[in-house]
Amino acid sequence: MSGEDCRTLAVAAVKVESRDDQVLPEAGPEFVATPYVEDLTQRALTYLEIGYPVHFSGPAGTGKTTLAFHVAAQLGRPVMLIHGDDEFGSSDLVGRHSGYRKQRLIDNYIHSVLKTEENMNVTWMDNRLTTACKEGYTLIYDEFTRSRPEANNALLSILEERILNLPKMSHYGQGYVEVHPTFRAIFTSNPEEYAGVHKTQDALMDRLISVRLGHFDQETEIQIAMAKSGISRGDAETIVEVVRELRGVGVHNHRPTIRACIAIARILAHRGAGARLDDPVFLWACRDVLNTDTAKVTRGGEPLMGEKVEEVIKTVCGSPLKTTQLPIRPRGELPE
Repeated sequence: MSGEDCRTLAVAAVKVESRDDQVLPEAGPEFVATPYVEDLTQRALTYLEIGYPVHFSGPAGTGKTTLAFHVAAQLGRPVMLIHGDDEFGSSDLVGRHSGYRKQRLIDNYIHSVLKTEENMNVTWMDNRLTTACKEGYTLIYDEFTRSRPEANNALLSILEERILNLPKMSHYGQGYVEVHPTFRAIFTSNPEEYAGVHKTQDALMDRLISVRLGHFDQETEIQIAMAKSGISRGDAETIVEVVRELRGVGVHNHRPTIRACIAIARILAHRGAGARLDDPVFLWACRDVLNTDTAKVTRGGEPLMGEKVEEVIKTVCGSPLKTTQLPIRPRGELPE
């Protein structure tokens, strides 16, 4: 997402109610609504209502999973959640044989005649993808690129021909399942991640409509920090300013994310501290949370992120911060 496009995004605090193997997401009390997230939601819902699967793509901390739950909640259907895993095989998605059931009938009603009849039936156990297809649930496949490409092959016919192929059941006359008309799929992935992920087959990506997500804008990050911790707006502004200054350090660096803002804000709220230079809690919280080596900023082979954190804190806290944007209110809250 470019700077021009990064207008106003939101945090969707999703409350999830579990019912057996499904969840029912709904917006929680910490949900912060903004025009951009509603626009993004409507775009995704348009694609889903037509029948296209949606793919939210973006680096860590951009709210992909939360947004997926928010969009799924608008569909009003139960959700099946799958987390990508390198150990997955196709059976972990669609199901597997769980055994056989054998029935034997011996008829010796006439003493001189012995009749024996045996039946053997396979027992099949559906997994979450199959259940979602049969029942018309919404599938959220979180970080799907962490699964090996061959494990996701079953999705190809599901998303295109709306048919689930069960090869292991073909001998029993149940090799295909017609996908329910209300079945919808939402995928998330992190294209910046390099550890534990796989390149997705082009055939699958060609079936998805990908929506690229970037970091939240400054005002939304302030609102998120306040909603998640209960700290004052002034403290939230200082924390967010420090984090955003550090985000530009290094090459292709996407950290620290909004999670760092939330962590520091919660620490301050817990200790009753403030975002000030003379508050030791704020200083050591920033040092510990923000001193990450992912920026790869070094001098002579030694990391310099710690020094950069100190520099940014002094710069931000040394002058009053100014916020020109209007505050964003939670959905349903009326202005005074």
